[in-house]
Amino acid sequence: MNYDLIIIGAGPAGISAGIKAAEYGAKVVIVDENPTAGGKLLGQLHEEPNQGWWIGRKVAESMVDHANRLGITFLLEREVWGLYPKWTVKLNKGEELTGPFVLIATGAAEKATPIPGWTLPGVMAIGAAQVINNYYRVRTGKKVAIIGINPLSFTVAHELQLAGTNVVGIFIPPINDFSDEASNPKQIIFRLSNLAHLAPNFMLKIAGQMAKNPLIQVIGAQFFPYKGVKIWDIPLHLRKTVVEIRGSNKVEQIIVRKINRDGLVKSDSFETLEVDCVCISGGLYPLAELASLAGCKFAYIEELGGHVPIHSAELETTREGIFVAGNIIGIEGAKVAMAQGELAGLSISNRLGRIHDAKSLIKEAQDQVQEVRRNALIKFLPSIEQGKSKMHQLWNQNVINT
Repeated sequence: MNYDLIIIGAGPAGISAGIKAAEYGAKVVIVDENPTAGGKLLGQLHEEPNQGWWIGRKVAESMVDHANRLGITFLLEREVWGLYPKWTVKLNKGEELTGPFVLIATGAAEKATPIPGWTLPGVMAIGAAQVINNYYRVRTGKKVAIIGINPLSFTVAHELQLAGTNVVGIFIPPINDFSDEASNPKQIIFRLSNLAHLAPNFMLKIAGQMAKNPLIQVIGAQFFPYKGVKIWDIPLHLRKTVVEIRGSNKVEQIIVRKINRDGLVKSDSFETLEVDCVCISGGLYPLAELASLAGCKFAYIEELGGHVPIHSAELETTREGIFVAGNIIGIEGAKVAMAQGELAGLSISNRLGRIHDAKSLIKEAQDQVQEVRRNALIKFLPSIEQGKSKMHQLWNQNVINT
């Protein structure tokens, strides 16, 4: 079937883009491999200061209802098996979609942090725990340990606790080829300082602000208590690491050892904790294989989370007609993804010749993305603005050299 816009990914960016384009009369189809539209929104649940609860499932349902009223077609439980110029999208169930514009909004995937015992039943990625707990309303376990200290692990730890789960602690992963700075207490203290505004009490907020000082980071890594510091009554451990997950047929125990300020294990330490679930949080990276399949040029930008397709301020890639939005161009929250989706929808509607005052509308949408980014409650990557600046420079270089 022929469409004006084919969107791959029914998450916050994809649905927002589809709604905006459909509002300008575009014929839109949204493809997703999951049985329910909404993407990572479906698992999100947190309280925002002065704004109440953000319930991602309800946000997703509202967006899907809006999209349905606009006549947008959803093709769920579909996988994209081919993407060919100019442009044909082939799906696993034999369907073939054609159209002049494709928006790739495939989001992000979780990084693996393998440790001994991580293949046991009861070990899962932190994002899986979030969906199971918040969307399906199923507790992941009675006693849960979380490995990995980052914004996502904090968020999900609190959500699990609200559901009645005993979160025994949040631990640093052991040093290996995959953990990188995630196993360095000093680096973690620096990253935590950027989350000081989310601390549950005034003293922790002050401590978090002080931790921006490099000297305080070293002192904090040296003298952080081995018993941890409780956040929402959950022990945060910067001086302990989980070196092994044990169990006969499922998770039964974790082996915890003390570490020094550089993350190295102290040989005289050994502790066993009884748990029935372990959640590993290794961070996120842009899920961009389809953009590569389409022939888009890429760049590795650490501040954006990894390899990302080079794109313009209007979110078009180096392949004419291919646009990108959401976590595929940098790891950020759902609200930023939604704002980017609206920008992409406007940009594509303009290319379709459906907008009269396009320049000012697109500028407003670009400003809105920046405003939402500035006001984001959680920044998954502390230097996202620098990453966006690098992308702007790369795009300008690409235009000059083309």
